[in-house]
This record gives sequence, structure tokens and C-alpha cells, in this order.
Amino acid sequence: MRRQPAIPLALLTLVVVLVLDATGRHAAARWLATIVVGAFVVWTLVGMIREMIRGRFGLDVLAIVAMAATLLVGEYVAALIIVLMLSGGEALEDFAARRAKRELTALLERSPQSAHVVSVDGEDGAESVRDLPVDDVAVGDLLLIRPSEIVPVDSEMVTDEASFDESSLTGESLPVTRRTGEILLSGAVNGSRVVRARAVRRSADSQYQQILMLVREAQESRAPVVRLADRFAIPFTVVSLLLGGIAWAVSGDAVRFAEVLVLATPCPLLIAAPVAFLGGLSRSAKAGIVLKGGAVIETLSRVRSAAFDKTGTLTRGRPALIDVRPEAGFSADEVLQLAASAEQYSSHALAEGIRAAARSRGLALLTAEDAGEVATNGVMARIGGRVVVVGKPAYVASLVPAFSRTDLAPGEAAAYVAIDGRHAGALVLADAPRAESRGVVAWLSRHGIDRVAMLTGDAHATAASIAETVGIDEVHAELLPDDKVRLARDLRPRPLVMVGDGVNDAPVLAASDVGIAMGAKGATAAGEAADAVILVDSLAKVVHAVEIGRHTVRVALTAIWIGIALSITLMVVAMSGVIPAVAGALIQELVDLATILYALRALRGPLTPESALTESATEPGPKARADHDERTRLGA
Repeated sequence: MRRQPAIPLALLTLVVVLVLDATGRHAAARWLATIVVGAFVVWTLVGMIREMIRGRFGLDVLAIVAMAATLLVGEYVAALIIVLMLSGGEALEDFAARRAKRELTALLERSPQSAHVVSVDGEDGAESVRDLPVDDVAVGDLLLIRPSEIVPVDSEMVTDEASFDESSLTGESLPVTRRTGEILLSGAVNGSRVVRARAVRRSADSQYQQILMLVREAQESRAPVVRLADRFAIPFTVVSLLLGGIAWAVSGDAVRFAEVLVLATPCPLLIAAPVAFLGGLSRSAKAGIVLKGGAVIETLSRVRSAAFDKTGTLTRGRPALIDVRPEAGFSADEVLQLAASAEQYSSHALAEGIRAAARSRGLALLTAEDAGEVATNGVMARIGGRVVVVGKPAYVASLVPAFSRTDLAPGEAAAYVAIDGRHAGALVLADAPRAESRGVVAWLSRHGIDRVAMLTGDAHATAASIAETVGIDEVHAELLPDDKVRLARDLRPRPLVMVGDGVNDAPVLAASDVGIAMGAKGATAAGEAADAVILVDSLAKVVHAVEIGRHTVRVALTAIWIGIALSITLMVVAMSGVIPAVAGALIQELVDLATILYALRALRGPLTPESALTESATEPGPKARADHDERTRLGA
């Protein structure tokens, strides 16, 4: 009622008009219908003028002519039926857009909202902590950042050392250690220590807010998408008016013009595409992909270039164990089992990867008699009477007499292990590519995507290694958010689909023709800026999104052509005068039904199985094989 008032108004008017006609009050019926339809014509005309000012020409002119013609020749019941069909098509299109957006949550909730500001009493030196809105934090304020909290504003470290997760800002998947005097960027996530830092910028000038500003600018600069049905507007309007004009000229009766135009009302065009797109939106939602409107489906069907972020997109964003390198006197399983058992008592980002590797190899995690974590350095535990230390090289080296570092390739990190005061070995972890990444890139290249690139803020050596493994030849690394936006705008051919997951990807997702956010691990600014959000942790959904887009548009186009063909055939018949205006309006309902039934085919269609994409990803490239062989040799 609130969003589409024309539908209940037209329906109520039609009922009243039919009652008035049945009771012989034809003049009252005609005046009522004329007033309501005239108001709808004026409202449609105003909207049409606004769209023409923006450079868009749609089907509104044909609808206006059809309504005006039926009124002028006294076919006011047919005019009301046209109003019902036009407003129904608009309602379906509006519903399709709202249905997509309803699936989303508040995707900007990760943005820092408050800060813990430390105040010192001048008389006795006592400290107090108060929470302030992040916008009220002033430069120079001393901030308290608790474990796992987000840095609220750009700040300077006061604490001696702490680890931070900056993956959503820089793309670096491994934790970053910051020391006294170094700058903490807003949006970074604190590790396991309580940290003190001094604000160096206000919220509006900090890194997180600057990224959001880039998002808004990119969204505003993106060109609007023309609706699918609008592409048929001018030729269909010209043909319809021409047939109506010929019928009028040959018969000499203006009613003949209205009878033809009733069958030319653009209901099939206005309804077929929204119904098909609604089917595509529903189908994508069931597949774990939320698309924000029919325009996204249409653009997806035409993509010619694809770009991917690295961390959390082509890779899982979680370091996994790739190698165990034991020292002499220790076995690999022994080192891994004891280290994983000790890491049960650690909150470090590498700990979960070590524990998961032990479980996957069938190694039971043992209970410690005593355990403790040295913040940012490592963990020490007594397990079965043996003292196990897992941590950074400097920490382990300070506890054992003989220690040696292991060689690491780009993108790798190591946790060193000491057992009973002896250096026992190293556990090598890396953010490995997703199993399906290579298959997804290969599928896109085989199915009309002419250019595939990687855009990442990570180091070039790490990015190049991952790109070679997944089959991407074009790599742009060490990028800031505005660098990604610039490169995305220059990528050709268009349209471009960009896939990312972090806050740093939000601007480039907004600037791309289609931005897809990997939102399975919690929606962020990337989800707000994106046109599509993948709700399950699988890159294969990018392939499914493209397949759904192409299938939906094929169905919509076919439904539109069915509607046009039937309408033109009926208009030619109506030129002879055998179809009265009211009958024509009702017959047009059958045309609408045919197009709707066909458009519902968008709800079904084959999708490439995820297993097929994963299977094609199992064969690594030559450089990846060489790197693996080298790691194996070093481990041996």
C-alpha cells in the first residue's frame, strides 16, 4: 500500500467503475476512471521527463499514449486495466530489488564506534578509563586497546610490542608485530595483549574512514546501468505507433488506433525481465550468493575481465601448516604433536593452523600439567613431564644453547619448537591457495573472460607465487586502496568483476562494474560496497554467480521476444477491428501470463559442480611444483 499505492487505487477504481456501469451511471463511471487514469498519466509523464533529463528513454511514452488513447475514445475500463498492469510490473521490479537487499545484514557494523580513553588524575596519578564515541577522540589522547579489539583511530604505539591482524587493511594474512613508536592503523585488530597507544589523527582522518570515503567516491563515479527492457523501448514504441497510425488512417476511426495500442502496452517487457531477475535473485540466494538487484545480474552476464584480491579470496586467509622440519633426534610427528598440544594454550594466529594439522594427521592433542603464554613471543607447557616451547625464533633461541633458523619462501612463516631445552625443529606455515582457486580461474578463462588479474596489497614475491599456482599471469602487488581503484578503472575489456574480502578492497569493489565480496567470515565494508556477497566460504560461487547471470538474462531476453512477437501479431490482427479495446486488454493478460511462465525458467538451470572446479585445481603450475620440491629438499 505504501510503496505501490497505484495498484490498490486502480483496483478499487476498476471495481467501482464496473459497479457504476452495471447500474447505468455511465457518466459517473467515465469521469471517475478519467480522473484516476489522468492522475496516473501525469505521474508517469513526470517520471518519464526526469528519466529523459538523465539521458534515459524508456517504455513510459508508449504506456502514456495507450492510456490517453483509450480515454479519448471512451474505453476507460481498458485504460484502468493498463494502469493495473503497468503498476504491477513496477511493483515486481521494486520487489526484486528489495528481496535482494533484505538478505543482507548491516555490513558496516565492523567500523570502530567507540574508544577507551585513559585519563590520569594530576594529584595522585590514578588512572581512569572512559568510553568515548570514536568521533570525540582528540589527537594526543591515550587509548587503551584490549585483546581482539579494533584500533579505533590511527595511533602511535606506547606499549613495547604487540601483534596485530592487518589483513583487512593491507592484505597481509600473517600477524604483524608493532613496537613502541610505530603507527597503528585504524581497522587493525589487536592480538592477545592489552595495548596502549596515543592518537595521532582524528577519526575522520584515519585509515578506516579514508577507505570508506574512497568507497563513496567510487560508487558515485560509477556509470548507471540501463535496464534490459529499456533497450527495446524505442523500436517497439515506433512499431506500435506505426501500426496504430496505419489502422486509424485506413479505417478512418480513432477507436481503431486505441484498439491496436491496447495490445501494444509494454506489460510483457516491463514484467518479463523483473520476473526473470527475481528468479535469478532467488536462485542465487539459495546458492549462497546475495545479488543486490537485477542490474547486477545483467552486468554479470556480460563480464569480460576479472580481478581478484589474494588474501582471503584466492587464499583462505588462514595460515596452514605446509611443512614440519625436525632437528636430528626428533621425528616430525613427535615435534608436531607436542607443539600442537602446547598451542592449545595459545591465542596466536598461527596456533590454530598447527592444531588443525595435528588433528588432520591423526595425532592426539595431549593435556599439559602446566602452561603459560608469553605475549607476542610464544607458549611454554609441561606435557607428560617434558617442557615444550613454541614461539618466535628470538624467544626460542634465548632458551636453548644451539639454535638455527630455517629457510623460508615468500609468504611463509615459521613457529620454532624446543623440547626439554633442545632445539627440536620448525613448523612452516603459509596462507595456501583455496583448493578451488585454480579451477575457478581456468573456468573463467575458458568461458569468455578475456583477462584475469590479481590486485593485492601483499608483497610481490608472495603474490607472484600464489598467482602462478592458481594460473593467473597478470599480477599487481603492494597496492594501496586507491592504487587498486586506479588499476581497476583502467582494466579492459569491460565489464569488470572484482572479487575481494577486506576493508581495503571496499573502494575497488565499489569502483568495479560488479564487485563481489567474500562475506562468509563476517561482512565488512567490503560487503557494503559490493554488488554481490558470497555467504559461504567458497570461491566457486564466483563461477555460479556468472552462470546464474548469463542464464537469467538469456531467459529474460527470450521472454521479452515472446512478448514482443505475440503483441505485434495481435496488433496486426487488431488493425482489422476484430478485437475490441477491453477484449484486447484482457487478451494482453494472456500474453503477460505466457511471458511470466517462461521467465520463471530463471529459477532453474545447471550449475558447474564445485567438485569439478576443485578437481581442476589439483594440478599445480611448474613454478609451484619447483617451490614444493625445494621445500621438500630443505625439510629433508
